[in-house]
Amino acid sequence: MTITRRTTLALGTAAAVALGVGTAAAQEVTLRMHQFLPAQANVPAQILIPWAEKVMADSDGRIEIQHFPAMQLGGTPPELVDQVIDGVADIIWTVPGYTPGRFARTEVFELPFIMSEAEATSRAYWELAEETMLDADFADMKILAVWVHGPGVIHSAEPVESLEDMEGLKVRGPTRIITNMLEDLGATPVGMPVPAIPEALSKGVVEAAVIPWEVTSALKVPELVENHTEFGGEALYTTAFILAMNQGAYDNLPDDLKAVIDANSGADTSAWAGMTMQAADGPSREAALDLGNNIIELSPEEVARWKAASQGTIDAWIAEMDEKGLDGTGLHQRAVELIEAHSN
Repeated sequence: MTITRRTTLALGTAAAVALGVGTAAAQEVTLRMHQFLPAQANVPAQILIPWAEKVMADSDGRIEIQHFPAMQLGGTPPELVDQVIDGVADIIWTVPGYTPGRFARTEVFELPFIMSEAEATSRAYWELAEETMLDADFADMKILAVWVHGPGVIHSAEPVESLEDMEGLKVRGPTRIITNMLEDLGATPVGMPVPAIPEALSKGVVEAAVIPWEVTSALKVPELVENHTEFGGEALYTTAFILAMNQGAYDNLPDDLKAVIDANSGADTSAWAGMTMQAADGPSREAALDLGNNIIELSPEEVARWKAASQGTIDAWIAEMDEKGLDGTGLHQRAVELIEAHSN
């Protein structure tokens, strides 16, 4: 058979159509992942993007996850929860405490000095979430993972070497519980999401901020303040995070793709995320040292004073939860038990 130019064009068109159909079949589902940090920050670079790449690989390319960092889909960090519930985004990573009081049970892991190691605490968080939160606090979304960051550190313009140095100090806090703690420690707390920290420090809106080491490099905090206060092997606080999916988007997946999402969710994913986040503390801490910054490590005796001063935050939270019928006493006891169990 003689192949004419017309035949060649027809074959080429057929091949293109076939390739188009094949590509469409290969990418059955596109999910939009939205979060508040720039793509180069540690959590996106080391956790969210690798997680998305693994999901896409495990699905043999049938799931595509598009990453929208730094609130590129619009809105503010406190709006991320409603965005995933309403379907503006299919997957979000956020701090549930950015909407104060809405996810009250998660706050137990933010109480002062409750943790020191993020992997164990993240496993405990997932287990307590399964027991008390998934069908209650998070009933409107599909929770994929929950975790906490490593020990929180005070980053300040002036040295914070004792409890007295907190008196009247304007300190950024991320959530309701942590701002309550800062107030109990004598500070003047200013609540704000993490992306607002650099401007707040540079303009003097706050004189200090509490954040883990890992995010300080992305925010240029060591260039804005020269002092960093640590608590030895203890953690002044941590922050709870969630990785969540729109429930309808999950429900609409075929069973085999649901299985891919499920295999990349749960206790092990939560523990990996917490471990990865705390592991990133080291390089950021070294970067501050390379700048010649002052790292202050409080003595055990001084840490004991901070513990005593912040005990009111714990007692008030337990009482508030008990009054709401959420069994604050039981939640606190269970969280401590689970953290200890996973720390051994």
